[in-house]
Amino acid sequence: MKYIATVNEQAFEVEINEDHRVLLNGQPVSVDFDAVSDQPVFTLLVDGKSYEAFIIEGLGDELLVQLRGQQYAVVVEDERERRLRAAGLGEGGGGPGEFQLKAPMPGLIVAIPVTEGQHVHKGDNLVILESMKMQNELRAPRDGVVARIAIAAGEGVDQNQVLVVLAPRQAQ
Repeated sequence: MKYIATVNEQAFEVEINEDHRVLLNGQPVSVDFDAVSDQPVFTLLVDGKSYEAFIIEGLGDELLVQLRGQQYAVVVEDERERRLRAAGLGEGGGGPGEFQLKAPMPGLIVAIPVTEGQHVHKGDNLVILESMKMQNELRAPRDGVVARIAIAAGEGVDQNQVLVVLAPRQAQ
C-alpha cells in the first residue's frame, strides 16, 4: 500500500509491501516500530538507529509528532484519499469560477442524487461512484448550482473524467 506522508508541508511517498518492506520515495528503508503500552509513544528503529516518537493529536487529519526534541505537523493519506483530494473532494475544491468534479479513479456510477439546476451546499452528495468494490460518495467542495451532469447512473467512467460541473451561485 502506498501512502503520502506530508511532514511540515514536505511530501514523502511511503510504500509498505506485503512482506513489510518499506520504500521511502522509492528507496528501501529498514523500519521497525512498536507502541509503548497504552501511551501515545512509539519506539522506532530506522536503518539501525533508535528513536522515540510522541504522538499528539492535532487539528483534523493532522498529527503533531515530537521526535528528538522537534515537533512536526504530519498528515498521512493513502493513495485513494490523495486522489479524492486531488480531484477537489477534500477541503477547498476550486476557486470562484466553475468547478469540475472529476472521477478520482475508474469505476461505475451507482447514483446521481442531484439534478441540473439544483442548488447544492458544500458537503452535499453529488455522485456515488463504485470502485474496487467500494462505494465512494463524491461531495460538493463548495456551495453552487449544478450546471451540467456529464454522466448517467450505470455508466462506467475513467479516472479524471468530468462527472458534474458546478457553477457559482448568483448573488440574490
